[in-house]
Amino acid sequence: MADELIPETPEAAEEAPIKQRKNGLYPGVSDELAENMQSGWADTELRGLEPVAQARHTAARRAALSTRFPGERLVIPAGNLKTRSNDTEYPFRASTEYAYLTGDQTEDGVLVLEPRPEADGGHDATVYLLPRSNRENGEFWLDGQGELWVGRRHSLTEAEQLLGIPAMDVRELPAVLTEATGPVRGVRGHDAGIEAALTDKVTAERDEELRVYLSEARAVKDEFEIGELQKAVDSTVRGFEDVVKILDKAEATSERYIEGTFFLRARVEGNDIGYGSICAAGPHATTLHWVRNDGDVRSGELLLLDAGVETHTLYTADVTRTLPVNGTFTPLQRKIYDAVYESQEAGIAAVRPGAKYRDFHDASQRVLAEKLVEWGLVEGPVERVLELGLQRRWTLHGTGHMLGMDVHDCAAARTEAYVDGTLEPGMCLTVEPGLYFQADDLTVPEEYRGIGVRIEDDVVVTEDGNRNMSAALPRQADDVEAWMAATKRAGQA
Repeated sequence: MADELIPETPEAAEEAPIKQRKNGLYPGVSDELAENMQSGWADTELRGLEPVAQARHTAARRAALSTRFPGERLVIPAGNLKTRSNDTEYPFRASTEYAYLTGDQTEDGVLVLEPRPEADGGHDATVYLLPRSNRENGEFWLDGQGELWVGRRHSLTEAEQLLGIPAMDVRELPAVLTEATGPVRGVRGHDAGIEAALTDKVTAERDEELRVYLSEARAVKDEFEIGELQKAVDSTVRGFEDVVKILDKAEATSERYIEGTFFLRARVEGNDIGYGSICAAGPHATTLHWVRNDGDVRSGELLLLDAGVETHTLYTADVTRTLPVNGTFTPLQRKIYDAVYESQEAGIAAVRPGAKYRDFHDASQRVLAEKLVEWGLVEGPVERVLELGLQRRWTLHGTGHMLGMDVHDCAAARTEAYVDGTLEPGMCLTVEPGLYFQADDLTVPEEYRGIGVRIEDDVVVTEDGNRNMSAALPRQADDVEAWMAATKRAGQA
């Protein structure tokens, strides 16, 4: 990795302050080099750009936001780069609220909705961005985030064409916000500089109302969003096929081979993975968020793979399959797997418009409680088990969640609008029951211990029921074995 420009010699370092005063640049840069770097560059301005695909949808989202908070200035930042170590940064991912309302993913960007005079109503939207790097003062090659180091960014004019929003220099925004009057709301937690400029103008309660609104606004997806989620799911399906083809290599290495294989698909076809991939083999499958992915992969054990591709527009899939590493379930593995499959079938069947959000969870949990009573692992009757929640020792988690730009989408929504709400067409959610028998659980027979099974699919509510977006991945045990065998053969061909 290249280092930043430094003086070539101690003498140059000593002379640097004099040169800095003379040419207005940085230590260690000669006047001749500075002058040379200011000229001889072609005009690269892009013209006639088409708006991003989601531009018409983001306009409608901003209009709805404007209606909800009339007469108030609304400030939604993208966020800043975060340091990973010393002078290296984590890959940037724009805040969901900002990307949802603009279609932009630029670090340091800020969307401001400025209220019009009361007689006019509504808001004027402006997106504040970093302009092209300045070539006159050397920023583009001497600043660590200059374009010569990290790549070209769009000009403000280009951004306006792409996003359909007037664009201004974000470096001017703190002063604008500091001097602004009237009620203001902002989305917190992404840009400390912007928050500092708003310190005397906002309250936590008012800002939370904005965050909650933007979370609930994402509950029902438009056709663009559903299409992006389907792209994410389709790529995820191919990523699972990739993993099955290399299971023999994973056995010779570790869970990390699986993680890396899926990650390759995510980066080739999408923006990234939507969350840390869970590549849990053997007893690691009983740990819900096993993302260390450093364990052994053994024939005869199960692999619980929970992973999702994130699209270039930041919509993510979230799919889980539990696979026999050698391609064939043992009788006990199949018994537990079949119970989870039956539970998931009941949950998916309960997803339909007008149903309570909790219905699919309740339907899935009932099946699992029945199985646990049938196997003698918990004392019945089933109604008693459900009333006391005794099945949760082995089912552990809720049966699903909303899905979208965040893998756990709409997380800031009010309880009455989410888990106590009603399903509507366009809502997208996961259905993911599981059974987990910990390796040290003395309440179950020894042969159960260390077995974890989860099956998860991404489901969209339709006008007449639901559609399983990830149905291309087999779920029934016989189909899983046949699919694995065929996929491995294809990988060897």
